[in-house]
Amino acid sequence: MRIAFSKLCVVRPTRSFATRLLAGLALAGALLTAPAPQAAAQPTVALPAMSLSALTTGPARPIAAWAEFCERYSAECAVDRTEPATIALTPALWQTINAVNRRINRAVEAVTDQEHWRSADRWDLAEDGRGDCEDFQLLKRRLLVEAGLPRRAMRMTVVIDEKGEGHAVLTLITNRGDLILDNKTNAVLPWTQTGYTFVKRESQEAVGWMALGRDASPLTAANR
Repeated sequence: MRIAFSKLCVVRPTRSFATRLLAGLALAGALLTAPAPQAAAQPTVALPAMSLSALTTGPARPIAAWAEFCERYSAECAVDRTEPATIALTPALWQTINAVNRRINRAVEAVTDQEHWRSADRWDLAEDGRGDCEDFQLLKRRLLVEAGLPRRAMRMTVVIDEKGEGHAVLTLITNRGDLILDNKTNAVLPWTQTGYTFVKRESQEAVGWMALGRDASPLTAANR
């Protein structure tokens, strides 16, 4: 089945992207290294409830734009099997994850690949502060890797959203279930609570993709 993927993600930055990106990196590192706050000063961050993990059902075809992205940024696609396959969530990690998700959602300007690159579909890192849905998630992953989280446990994922359109999210595979970072919401939700149909995600074992249920074989990810 061929699916046309396009989705508008409307957010606008209020400060320069470079300023926000540097602040995000500093924040992520600080949240991981700071001592635990005293209860009187700040309430303990509650971890998400336990939830289910998605099951992969076999190999899936990669998106062409992802393969092109991997040629430009091979380190972003490499799979290090010595890394943990699951994130062991702590209050500090959970706070960092939520902070990075909110910060990038606020900092990056949503534009289509056609507007940005004069291309039907291109995956990139939104390094100039502009991008579409997958670019948001790739940048979030880079920030979280900088903060010490294992890239292997953070997998780019293709879904069909509530409007029947293609969309890209970032799945965090954790000891409390699979959690989703999304540029359409600041809430980090269990995958079962997003309302999306999950199609496929990057493999944890090799450079490639795995189907989640049926592989609808979409040609592109979200345009915006």
